[in-house]
Amino acid sequence: MPKIESIVVGMRQNPKGVSFADLHRVCTHYFGQPRRKGSHEVFSTPWPGDPSVNIQNSRGMAKAYQVRQVLMAIDRLETSAHDEHHERGTDHAD
Repeated sequence: MPKIESIVVGMRQNPKGVSFADLHRVCTHYFGQPRRKGSHEVFSTPWPGDPSVNIQNSRGMAKAYQVRQVLMAIDRLETSAHDEHHERGTDHAD
């Protein structure tokens, strides 16, 4: 089973070629268990305004636009974590 980081690299290289199972695995890693399951699975994000990521299974594959939305959410999550790290003053350039 590929590591999450490898799946994300593949998602960035080819958003049209991502299996639903891999996208679901990435979403669970970054956002926890889906708050809603069914034809669309909805994952909560930690920020207000657009607080969810929505994915759906299309004959075993993920929809490319949803892959791109997940990547944007991951980037935002990682940027927020990076900014928070710097705000706390834990990064010293001495």
